[in-house]
Amino acid sequence: MSFNLKKDLVFFDVEATGLNVIRDRIIQIGLVKYFSNSNEPEELVLMINPGIPISKEAENVHGITAKELANKPVFQQVARKIYDFIGDADIAGYNSNRFDIPILMEEFARVGIDWDVEHRNLIDVQRIFYKMESRTLKAAYRLYCGKELEDAHDALSDVKATVEVLKGQLEKYNGVDLLDEEGQIIEAPVKNDMKLLHNFTNDMKMLDATQRLKYDPDGTIVFNFGKYIGQPVSEVLLKDKNYYHWILNKEFSVQVKKIVQNIVRENELKNRK
Repeated sequence: MSFNLKKDLVFFDVEATGLNVIRDRIIQIGLVKYFSNSNEPEELVLMINPGIPISKEAENVHGITAKELANKPVFQQVARKIYDFIGDADIAGYNSNRFDIPILMEEFARVGIDWDVEHRNLIDVQRIFYKMESRTLKAAYRLYCGKELEDAHDALSDVKATVEVLKGQLEKYNGVDLLDEEGQIIEAPVKNDMKLLHNFTNDMKMLDATQRLKYDPDGTIVFNFGKYIGQPVSEVLLKDKNYYHWILNKEFSVQVKKIVQNIVRENELKNRK
């Protein structure tokens, strides 16, 4: 089965020093790129010296040790290669919206690269799986591909498995309706269309992967945490400039900081008129 692509599509997976998308670092990244004008995908896999310790919990999962990474390049040395490989492609992965994409954004930001995902379709294969079946990657591979996943938690093996899982999902759910949690029927939501998959696998109320900002029912951006939870971000930042500076200087994701900076910039432009 071939993907119906209007633009290039990059599947990727990372292994990291831990699960904190802001504090932890990438130690391995695997990418597979599908082209809108070609059936031959390209692959890229890189091992990266994180410059910080690998947590025991993470090492127990992926089995990659600090010794193996001692002579590997740091992220800054491979950042441009990764950035250029992805280009302006749409992005797909397994739990990528909550982990792989935000941790890669943080890595890029640390080396001065502004990696924008706002105008890309983001297809999280896990979200299709969880909404339609609720399982793990190994179970997804078994269900949709009819075989066992070997070398789990190796970045390139995982990303190749994710490619096969999405193809299996597109075949299995072709024409299948979904009864959602509210009892509403969604007509055949899993289609070979990256924009539709983006809409299906993303919580469109949330503006960032860490779910700090969201749209309220009226479409206004509001805080989803802290003392101003539920209040409009624009109004809060107008009256409490210290809160704005606090966000910029605390451990919030690059996404959150960029969004609040844009809102403050828009406020300033309105006040000048």
